[in-house]
Amino acid sequence: MPHTPDLSSIRLIGFDADDTLWRNSVYFVEAERKLADLLSPWLSARELHPRLVATETANMPWYGYGVMAYTLSLIETAARESHYEISARDMEKILEIGKWMLAHPIELYDGVGQVLPILQQHYRLVIITKGDMLDQERKLQKSGLTPYFDHIEIVSEKHQDNYRDMLCRLKSSPREFLMVGNSLKSDIAPVLAIGGQAVHISTDNIWEYEKSEKPDQPYIEISRMDELLPLLGLQAH
Repeated sequence: MPHTPDLSSIRLIGFDADDTLWRNSVYFVEAERKLADLLSPWLSARELHPRLVATETANMPWYGYGVMAYTLSLIETAARESHYEISARDMEKILEIGKWMLAHPIELYDGVGQVLPILQQHYRLVIITKGDMLDQERKLQKSGLTPYFDHIEIVSEKHQDNYRDMLCRLKSSPREFLMVGNSLKSDIAPVLAIGGQAVHISTDNIWEYEKSEKPDQPYIEISRMDELLPLLGLQAH
């Protein structure tokens, strides 16, 4: 339920990383397309998609999030859907897909590089993101954004307790906290539930696992990072 709240009490702003600060899902889409090419003798790309999602979802409690977990799901799906006929050479190609995903350059969304320096002058900034520790640390380093943040939190899952624990460690209350992210399920709903404020950056590509109903509590919706500044009474330089 988008709205325009009073953000005068905000002192701490949290940001999701993947698909909020930089593009990420596009590489997963391309990886699935590459897998579909390898599996075309056995099934179509349309048939592959729900089966890959089902494998990912079933593997989540075991592997968590991130490229390495995704690569394991690609391998498992390829073996099963090819009836275990796929060649060792093609299995090696799937491993190369995973390495390609890990090595891709970081492409920041428009406005991110301009907005963060301005916000840093007025607020404490933190990143709270989920996924594989090594992969997320690598992306953060490649992004060049770490100097803007007072704290970086990499978690296996985002839920109310994660946010409460982080705010406790940072000696901040929920009413002083604003979360910015692209996932209603992970970035918006849990923060609203503990009494914080949230800004949802809507994107076209949202992972099936992150899709959810809109929260009942009011939140803000924007389409670009630079729309955050006027909400906080700030202007671009």
